[in-house]
Amino acid sequence: MFISNAYAAAPAAGGMMGSLTQFIPILLMFVALYFLMIRPQMKRQKEHKAMVEAVTRGDEVVTAGGVLGKVTKVSDVYVSIEVQEGTELIVQKSAVTTLLPKGTIKSL
Repeated sequence: MFISNAYAAAPAAGGMMGSLTQFIPILLMFVALYFLMIRPQMKRQKEHKAMVEAVTRGDEVVTAGGVLGKVTKVSDVYVSIEVQEGTELIVQKSAVTTLLPKGTIKSL
């Protein structure tokens, strides 16, 4: 006949060591993922949370929508921002993305 029989290969002689070396690249990828992506993101979240908790009346801030203003009231969840003389917006504290240096906004 033209087709020969195919037989299964004999199992590797490494045993436990052979299977462990197969998982080392996967474990290294997870370690790299943790240090390159997860850990820096957790650090940024921690810094943002500290910044949001430190917002006080009179601070100049930028919101996630790009609105610049001066903080007039601070509550547990919301911040009232004056964007123009007599115009206030109420936003969630988590929407505050940047704390500006004092005196940045002069047109208010």
